[in-house]
Amino acid sequence: MLGNYQQKIIVLWNVFLLGTLFHTQLGLMPLFHGISVTIPSSHAHNTTDISLILWLMLLFFVLPMITMIATAFINSRRYRMTHFGLTIFYSFMNFLHVVMDLGVQPIVWSQISLMVILFLVGLLLNIVSFQWMQEGANRKQLHVN
Repeated sequence: MLGNYQQKIIVLWNVFLLGTLFHTQLGLMPLFHGISVTIPSSHAHNTTDISLILWLMLLFFVLPMITMIATAFINSRRYRMTHFGLTIFYSFMNFLHVVMDLGVQPIVWSQISLMVILFLVGLLLNIVSFQWMQEGANRKQLHVN
């Protein structure tokens, strides 16, 4: 395949983030239809809980952004291993997301399809990340022998 592992990883993270952007809609789709994206001030929701959820969602989105930058500049074995662990975590979270979305009624099959695609992109990211991690280990063994 063309390109090195780092390029492939950055492309796959970009695809994941674009899919996530579409899935969460980040307020764009409601805005296009004239629907407010502000958090309703309802007594049914604890604003502290909503704030925590929004910060966690931001973190979930920002980590891949930081990872793409780091992947472009860091080539150490420790980083490759950490990166591989992060891809496994995101694949696990995407799998849980698919399962949880299946419990939301009514089921929006376009969103389920998108999450399945994102899960598969994540699996491909796991494979490429593993290969990148192994490449570093193999290169080190070649220098030792």
